[in-house]
Amino acid sequence: MTRSRDFIQVDVFTTTPYKGNPVAVVLDGADLSDEQMQQVASWTNLSETTFVFPPTAPGADYRVRIFTTSSELPFAGHPTLGTAHAFMAFSGVARDSVVQECGAGLVPVRRSGAGLAFAAPPLVRSGPVDEDLVTEVLAVLGVERAEVLEAQWADNGPGWVALKLRDAERVLAVRPGALGAVDYKVGVFGAYPAGSEFAYEVRAFCPANGATMEDPVTGSLNASLAQWLVGTGQAPPSYVVSQGTALGRAGRVHIEQDEAGAIWVGGGTVACVRGNIVI
Repeated sequence: MTRSRDFIQVDVFTTTPYKGNPVAVVLDGADLSDEQMQQVASWTNLSETTFVFPPTAPGADYRVRIFTTSSELPFAGHPTLGTAHAFMAFSGVARDSVVQECGAGLVPVRRSGAGLAFAAPPLVRSGPVDEDLVTEVLAVLGVERAEVLEAQWADNGPGWVALKLRDAERVLAVRPGALGAVDYKVGVFGAYPAGSEFAYEVRAFCPANGATMEDPVTGSLNASLAQWLVGTGQAPPSYVVSQGTALGRAGRVHIEQDEAGAIWVGGGTVACVRGNIVI
């Protein structure tokens, strides 16, 4: 039986509406089947749609399931912040922090100076990328091997291959072809000159229906990049990333390492649509 459910679209990693990365949030996922959730996620045609359920793990405030237009993800960054925003704003209980239960485990989310921030989940894969795969990725991106300073797995669930390019200007110049049917996603980043407003420009590319989709602003990628870069001393414990420039967006991702060594990934969140969806 169909019924009306609370529905919010939240723009994430921005304080200016329509300049970040939107996520659709269905605040009541009770009784929905996998097929129904996947159909709704395909229909919204956003990079992710989330569905909120009562928690099953001790210490969690809610459980979330995250769907792209074609499959379910164990974790994703901007859906985490967008779902937390919707839950904290519209659940009727005032709070400054929540613990989200998802396929990657428990993820703390708290208010921060940037808006909301989540604690980066552990990497499931790290280390150098096989050179044959680097060659394959570079052919898609149209980037020469000499322009790549490092290639690492920086994967906390979605399957990120990360390439550090020579600078931010080269990152903005990338014009990718089709990734095809692959089981990884590609993140590229490059540094801005010292003294710039941002430490890095980041771009994220994902396979989609035989083509390559660019994600406007990507929390999971920035979380894993921060674990790599801060962990190896290549980046300071606190910095700001620009992402989405090539798409006309103005995403701002704030990275901060706390005293315990945890990486927090934060940004602004703005509810742009609120209403009901009948499922």
